Amino acid sequence: MNEKANTKLTKNSQHLRKNMTKEERHLWYDFLKSQTCNFNRQKVIGDYIVDFYCAKEKLVIELDGSQHYEEKGKENDTKRDQYLSSLGITVLRYSNYDINTNFEGVCYDISGHINTSSTANGPPSPQGEGR
Repeated sequence: MNEKANTKLTKNSQHLRKNMTKEERHLWYDFLKSQTCNFNRQKVIGDYIVDFYCAKEKLVIELDGSQHYEEKGKENDTKRDQYLSSLGITVLRYSNYDINTNFEGVCYDISGHINTSSTANGPPSPQGEGR
């Protein structure tokens, strides 16, 4: 698979990693970080920066804010998803609203896409707190 990173994006990905959104922090600290399947945050793949990436599962998780629902955002997401798909990568998209109102459901859905042998703790309990 050709996942060569665009080095021009590296600095931007480092900035995004240090300045995650509230929803990204919640998903990372309260679920993804505890998985035995290693996820990377703000990973450069080709000409794109994806929110979360698991190389073992060839899985990208994207959290979408309101800009993703505007026409230009939809077009960009379609182009990105087609590129990632051409690399054999599955893209899961969740809205920030989903993270804020149905966190446990999002985690269960992600768990369904992760090989069961690589899931450490399963989905969090509903009382899981965001950071």
